[in-house]
Amino acid sequence: MPPARAPRFHPPWSALPGGPGPAAPPLRAWGSAFPRRNGGRWEGNASPLRPPAASNPCDTASSLSGLNTWGSASLTGKCLGHTWGEGHLDFHPVWYISASKLGKIGMAVEELQCIIKRCQILDEQDFKEEDFGLFQVAGQRCIDEGHVEQLLEIIQNEKNKVIIKNMGWNLVGPVVRCLLWNDKEDDKRKYYFLMLDLLVKLCNPKELLLGLLELIEEPSGKQISQIILLLLQPLQTVIQKLRNNKAYSVGLALSTLWSQLSLLPVPYSKEQIQTDDYGLCQCCKALVEFTKPFVEEVMDDKENSQENENLKDELLKFCFKSLKCPLLTAQFLEQSEEAGNDPLRYFASEIIGFLSAIGHPFPKVLFNHGRKKRTWDYLEFEEEEGKQLANSMASLAYLVFVQGISIDQLPMVLSPSYLLQFNMGHIEVFLQRTEESIFSKGLDLLENGLLRIEDNSLLHQYLEIKSFLTVPQGLVKVMTLCPIETLRKKSLAMLQLYINKLDSQGKYTLFRCLLNTSNHSGVEAFIIQNIKNQIDISLKRTPNNKWFTGPQLISLLDLVLFLPEGAETDLLQNSDRIMASLNLLRYLVIKDNENDNQTGLWTELGKIQNNFLKPLHTGLNMSKAHYEAEIKNSQENSQEVQNSKDLCSVTVGGEEIPNMPPEMQLKVLHSALFTFDLIESVLARVEELIEIKTKSSSEENMG
Repeated sequence: MPPARAPRFHPPWSALPGGPGPAAPPLRAWGSAFPRRNGGRWEGNASPLRPPAASNPCDTASSLSGLNTWGSASLTGKCLGHTWGEGHLDFHPVWYISASKLGKIGMAVEELQCIIKRCQILDEQDFKEEDFGLFQVAGQRCIDEGHVEQLLEIIQNEKNKVIIKNMGWNLVGPVVRCLLWNDKEDDKRKYYFLMLDLLVKLCNPKELLLGLLELIEEPSGKQISQIILLLLQPLQTVIQKLRNNKAYSVGLALSTLWSQLSLLPVPYSKEQIQTDDYGLCQCCKALVEFTKPFVEEVMDDKENSQENENLKDELLKFCFKSLKCPLLTAQFLEQSEEAGNDPLRYFASEIIGFLSAIGHPFPKVLFNHGRKKRTWDYLEFEEEEGKQLANSMASLAYLVFVQGISIDQLPMVLSPSYLLQFNMGHIEVFLQRTEESIFSKGLDLLENGLLRIEDNSLLHQYLEIKSFLTVPQGLVKVMTLCPIETLRKKSLAMLQLYINKLDSQGKYTLFRCLLNTSNHSGVEAFIIQNIKNQIDISLKRTPNNKWFTGPQLISLLDLVLFLPEGAETDLLQNSDRIMASLNLLRYLVIKDNENDNQTGLWTELGKIQNNFLKPLHTGLNMSKAHYEAEIKNSQENSQEVQNSKDLCSVTVGGEEIPNMPPEMQLKVLHSALFTFDLIESVLARVEELIEIKTKSSSEENMG
């Protein structure tokens, strides 16, 4: 181990032969005298990937050649120790190199050998900070000047084993930098790899661990995957050499690796997965191999020591992080022959396998999630479960139920309705997201659960569970807000499938909920059409379904057969809902005779006329008059606009139609007028049918 940082005494350069000069700045390695990791970062301006700054001659690989320029001295002599003033400082041999050798080929090797020769006679505990700095600078210079083979020989020399153990970790950064940045055809590349392997084998593992993690943290973009793939094997070797606190070291390494991988874009299409431009897929495969030995270590430990429990916890944290990223957003190839070549599917399978191996099989993890009682063996997960694990759990549910990964571990006795109940919370998590790659998984998971259930068999009591109402509301959001047509259509299909599975009371409850919350004319029209279908089914049965006949139906019709703002309602914006309501009313008038009054319509006819039909008449007259006036104004002004070729604007219902050519605006206005005519014609037909039915019923009663 290098000695702890201590105050140092630097002699005034006037004390050197040759006259006065400026005070010498302290020698530093990687940007500081001895860089130490503090809270995940390096103290000072140290950076393993960043070469020392050239502003300070002691910080650069070539600084040693400039030592004699700090004073007017020509430094010659032997390796001696000197004492200046009250402080003690060994006069390093590199300061005694003859000026005649400065700048010559091999000078860096000679400097390094001189440093090593001096350190060979010292005990390990006597190494000073300056020794580390000079060793690193000289070693860096050997690399810069191409003396890689000579440097490799120095590292391989058995006599230097203690020196390399304590100081060699300083060379890892420069070596890794060469492997990353140099041409892959460089004939010295094999020496860099040999050097890296030797340094990993010989150096202090604790210092190496921190240095390697710092190297992994530095890059961005495509270099992230390059350095991870380069350093995963050395990092694994270093951690396995550690005797104490291995669990902490594994956790620190996995957390650092995951943090970097989470910065990479997740491939979406088959082509992106195959090209893997950012190397995420390769890294996921390599990360599995990196983690396996530690999982096996947990499995092999029969004593269940505290260290083993800590290692389990770190591995479990990593598994849940991986389920969240990249697996939450990852898209998988179709479950066919290609699925075996899907790297992300392979990664998902291994992560689920790790969970089982460390004593947390997915059924246990999934079914314990969200329970009020304590289910985890450690406080951190218990506190963060609600906030941090929801996405991971949803991802795990999708992988098991939709992708079928390890589904054979699932107990076969579980009913389809229980599995749907279990997954609804996860579906809700998916649908709350706005990313297509995520909420589309919610649609898939919902479809998977619903297809297991028979129509009309899902009990209405399930709607007392919050997610059974929030999920259809989430579907409505996708239907109305998603810009992708295929997903909008699929969401609509899932909502219809969900309605089909509910029993009659469940359908009734859901219809009321969506009519009150959707605030979208098209969705309300869809619900009204479903109400009409349920009434039709009920009227054909004996006895009738009480939820879609009589008083219960009238209560539901109160939400359907009315105008939200009376005669002033925007009829154009609400046209879908109004047309669906009129069609429902027409159906009821035709199917239900006044004498039978199975639906209760005829009892409530007066209220329906006052709350719906009469305001609708008034609203139609007002709207048609307004649009006809706008058409007239537009036609009068069209000639002027045509001559100037300017765009015109029209205000309808207090809102200005976006600028467009006059011909286009006229088409829009005529289209609105056509909609009003259509509503008016259906309204007239409904009123005609009511009159006919009422008259017919009166005649029957008189007869």
